[in-house]
Amino acid sequence: MNRSTTSDERKKDTREKIELGGLIVKAGLRYEKRALLLGALIELRKRLNGDESERLRLTAIGAGAFGNDGK
Repeated sequence: MNRSTTSDERKKDTREKIELGGLIVKAGLRYEKRALLLGALIELRKRLNGDESERLRLTAIGAGAFGNDGK
């Protein structure tokens, strides 16, 4: 059973990474350098720290890009 749990966890982790990569593509950033993408995400994390209005603003932009399905 331990192997099954580990395998299920790996599958879940892999699926999550694929979905996150899809966000990069959906945002039109597929061909940007990985260092730039990581830097942008690190900067975003700093900007969002305690700034609920910025979080709401960016969530609205993202929801619009998803067609308001809220994912």
